[in-house]
Amino acid sequence: MVRGRDRFPGRRALGTRLAAAAVATSALVPVLSACGSASQAKVINVYPPADGASFIEQRGDVCSKESGGRYTIKVTSLPKSADDQRLQLARRLAGNDHGLDVMGMDVVWTAEFANAGWIRPVPSDMAAEAEADQLPGPLETAMWKRPDDQEKRLYAVPTWTNTELLWYRPDQLKKYSGAKAQAPETWDQMLSDSGDAVKANGPAQILVQGKQYEGLMVWFNSVLASAGGSILDPNDASKQTLNDTSEHRAATYKALQILKSVATAPGHDPSITNSDEGSARLGMEKGEAAFEINWPFVFASARSNGATGDVDFLKAPLAQYASRLTDEDNPPTNKELGPINKVVRQYFDFAPYPGVYPDKPAKSTLGGINLAVASTSQHPDLAWDAVKCLTSEDSQKVYAVDGGTPPTLESVYDDPDFKDAYPMGDVIREQMEADHAAPRPASPQYQAISTLVTATLSPVGSWDPKSMVDELAKQVQRAIDGEGIIP
Repeated sequence: MVRGRDRFPGRRALGTRLAAAAVATSALVPVLSACGSASQAKVINVYPPADGASFIEQRGDVCSKESGGRYTIKVTSLPKSADDQRLQLARRLAGNDHGLDVMGMDVVWTAEFANAGWIRPVPSDMAAEAEADQLPGPLETAMWKRPDDQEKRLYAVPTWTNTELLWYRPDQLKKYSGAKAQAPETWDQMLSDSGDAVKANGPAQILVQGKQYEGLMVWFNSVLASAGGSILDPNDASKQTLNDTSEHRAATYKALQILKSVATAPGHDPSITNSDEGSARLGMEKGEAAFEINWPFVFASARSNGATGDVDFLKAPLAQYASRLTDEDNPPTNKELGPINKVVRQYFDFAPYPGVYPDKPAKSTLGGINLAVASTSQHPDLAWDAVKCLTSEDSQKVYAVDGGTPPTLESVYDDPDFKDAYPMGDVIREQMEADHAAPRPASPQYQAISTLVTATLSPVGSWDPKSMVDELAKQVQRAIDGEGIIP
C-alpha cells in the first residue's frame, strides 16, 4: 500500500544528498551503528517495514530453525512512514553499519540504492531461481542496470506486491443504469456512470487519492501508462518522455484530461484535493460513492465494518454473519469466508483497474516490498540464504493469507487457501502481467521526480491540461538534473 511521504529534497543527486544528511547527523550514526555492532557471526539482522514485520518475524523463526543452526534471523521493525524507513536505512548504510544485513525495500528504491552501492546484486544462480516463478510486474521493480553493469540485473528479491482495483456498488449501478450491473472498463465510462448516478440522486462520487503525496503520483502514473505514455524512457532514466514526441504528448494530455474530469465532474468528491487511501475507504463505507480506486485492503475493511453495523448498506446483508465475523477469539476460517464474501460482493464488488481506451490494456501502478542484502553485511552468503527462505512460496503464502499482502510468486495464486482468502486474486494476478503492470519510473532520482510531479499537479484539477503537459515535463527534467528542489 502507498503511504504518505515526508520528502527529503535537495539540489544534488539523491545518493549524495542522503550521504550528506548522514554526515550532518553524525551524532546519530554511532548510536545506530552501535545497535549493529553487537551482532554475532550467525545473526542475520533483518529490517522490514512496520506493516508486515510481524509476519517476517514469524517466518524468520521458521527459517532460522530450517537453517540447521547456520544462522538466526533477528527482525527489527522500521518506522511506518516510507520516508522514515528510507532515511533510517540510508543513515545506517552511509555510516557503514555492519549490523545491517537484509532490508525490506520499497519498490521505488531499487535504482537509488543500487547506484549508491548500498545493496548487493542478487547472486546469478539465485537470481535465475528467483526469476523462474515471479510475476513480471513485481520482478521489474527489483531490476536495475548500474553504470558498471552489462545489462539489467536483479538487485533484490520480490517479497510481496500490491495493485489498486476498481471498487463499486453493483446494487446502485443496477438502480441507475436500468440494466445488469456492469463495472465500467474505462475512466470515460466511469464518468458517464457517475453522471447517471447524479441524475438518479444516488451516490455518485469517484473516490481516488488526490492530495499532494505519493498516492497522487500513483494515480497519475497509472492513467498515463494506460493512455500509452510514461514519465521516463524505460531504457534511459535521464530522459523524460512526457512531451518528447507527438504520441507521448497526446498520452500525457489525455491522462491529465481524465484527472481533471474526475476532480471537477458533477457529483465529484468535494474533498478530492485532500483525499488519500483512508478517506477513500471511509467515503465508500459511508455510502457517498459509486466508485473507488484503492488497494485490496478495503474489501476486508468493508466486510468487518459491515458486520459491526458501521456500513449501512452492508448491515442487513451481513446480519446473519455478524456474530461470527465479530468473534475475535474464534474468527471465521478462510473457507468459511467464501459464502460471506459472495454476500458482500452483491453490494460492494471489485473489477480490474479502469483503462483509458477500449482497445488498449489498462495499467496499474504497483506497490510492495523487495528484500535486498546490504553492501555492509558481514555475512552476505548467509543473508542471501535468509532472503531465499523469507521469499519462498511457503513464506509468501503466510504474508498473503495471514498478512493480507498479495504474493509475487504465480504459484501462490493457485493455492486453495489463497483463493479462499483473496476472491480478487485472479484480477490481481492479471494486473501483475507485463501488459497490465505499471511500475513507477525507475530512477535514482525517483524521490525528487515524485515530489515535483505531485507538487505540480496539486491542487488536482485546478490547471489546464494542455499547458500542464509542458510544465510537468519541465519539472521532471529539473528533478532528473537535480535542479529546482528546495534543500
